[in-house]
Amino acid sequence: MTRFIFITGGVVSSLGKGLASASLGALLQARGYKVRLRKLDPYLNVDPGTMSPYQHGEVYVTDDGAETDLDLGHYERFTGVASRRSDNVTTGQIYSRILAKERRGDYLGATVQVIPHVTDEIKEFIRGDIEDEDFIICEIGGTVGDIESLPFLEAIRQLGNELGPASTLYMHLTLVPYIASAGELKTKPSQHSVKELQAVGIQPDILVCRSEHEIDQDARRKLALFCNLRKEAVIQALDVDTIYAVPRAYHEEGMDTVVCRHFGLDDAEPELSIWDRITDTVRHPDGEVAIGVVGKYTSLIDAYKSLNEALIHGGIANRVRVRIKWLDAEIFENPDRLHELEDVNGILVPGGFGERGTQGKIEAARFAREHKVPYFGICLGMQMAVIESARNMADMPQAGSSEFGVADPAIVGLLTEWLRGNEVETRTASGDLGGTMRLGAYPAVLLEGSKVERIYGLQQISERHRHRYEVNVYHREALEQTGLLFSGLSPDGSLPEIVELPSHPWFIGVQFHPELKSKPFEPHPLFMSFIRAAVEQSRLM
Repeated sequence: MTRFIFITGGVVSSLGKGLASASLGALLQARGYKVRLRKLDPYLNVDPGTMSPYQHGEVYVTDDGAETDLDLGHYERFTGVASRRSDNVTTGQIYSRILAKERRGDYLGATVQVIPHVTDEIKEFIRGDIEDEDFIICEIGGTVGDIESLPFLEAIRQLGNELGPASTLYMHLTLVPYIASAGELKTKPSQHSVKELQAVGIQPDILVCRSEHEIDQDARRKLALFCNLRKEAVIQALDVDTIYAVPRAYHEEGMDTVVCRHFGLDDAEPELSIWDRITDTVRHPDGEVAIGVVGKYTSLIDAYKSLNEALIHGGIANRVRVRIKWLDAEIFENPDRLHELEDVNGILVPGGFGERGTQGKIEAARFAREHKVPYFGICLGMQMAVIESARNMADMPQAGSSEFGVADPAIVGLLTEWLRGNEVETRTASGDLGGTMRLGAYPAVLLEGSKVERIYGLQQISERHRHRYEVNVYHREALEQTGLLFSGLSPDGSLPEIVELPSHPWFIGVQFHPELKSKPFEPHPLFMSFIRAAVEQSRLM
């Protein structure tokens, strides 16, 4: 029997519903249950693909090519369960489906309304594409009280009635603020948030309270009394020094115990040794390395959430702390600022869109090449490294990307046709921006004897992509004569996937996003190797 857990948030946003959902999933897994996690986003965009990183943060891409909320990255990193297109839905997607049905005449002339049509569509999503999972954990985006989330709350209320308490559980995450001038915690915001939830017909079974200070027993009793809960169902969620300590912290607070008792399941002790090992490594490293991340959106670290975590995973694999130095690419358009890269042990240039900051990324790649600093270019970071090599090593001073205007030659150009399996996909320059990139998992064949083949230990790999422009394979021969090796290609040989400099200690660029598949208990091989190279670099400084 599949059980459904619905997680809502109140008082303020950004409390960590995604981490709470992911951690609960990890705890249930540790008890031997099979889990799936889903995110229901109230915004009207069809997906976050065309949203600014400053608005939404990272766009997380699944194997099947969906552009989704960054919380799906948390889900995968904590459970190892690959997310699918069917694990993230938005209001925009819901309304798009309903309007398409209405135009086809599927509603037989009925007036289309929020109830039942919108709520039925949401329920269909929640209950769809389920196999043999024991638990489906659904996080409802937004904050209780927002008008946008009302149809989602109504839908999960209806599901609770239809499936019954033996198959559903509601968890509500709130903030218990500390007022320094009064010297006490305030429970009233959480009480009001629960009342707001009760007003739409949902009684939470568990209340998770985020706080910077210990929530004493009197405060817990008060919350339980006014929120109509048992005291043991009031779970405190204190700040921790690493997010990978959250599963253990929630277990010690009894979260998974309350869930199992609610569903009448065996309350056996979960196996959490893997999380203990991870947190011990994070807290007690053998050393430290500094990585300079030269990006466009460095003022909002959530824009690089998976990248940040993948670097930490590389540190875990090498038992070192990774200190990330976030650097705005634009500053390196002034050569006098390149000295800011002199104290890092590795340079990483991530993906991005648009021309702003690209010259700075090219200069960072040049600095890494000339000073033998480990360099990792991802997506646009690979393209900028190839352009740098063309300009400064292959006598092509005007080389550039057609993404930014006319270039002669266009080392990087618009991708208009490619293979997905046995089918040809095509795009045009004038087409919609949303969902028109090369998205999702694609295979690559690695050159025998190359550095990347040794790193992966494989000759064929599959990695996730999100880009519209591609390095032009036509220039391969001219670039390889300078020493830049095209060490990974699409199976048909038409799309460069990986480049490397064999003469350099560690200089690799990849067209895909390896950070999306890295996990703390299974660090991505490229990040493991990159941080290992940074450790070696630190010993030379």
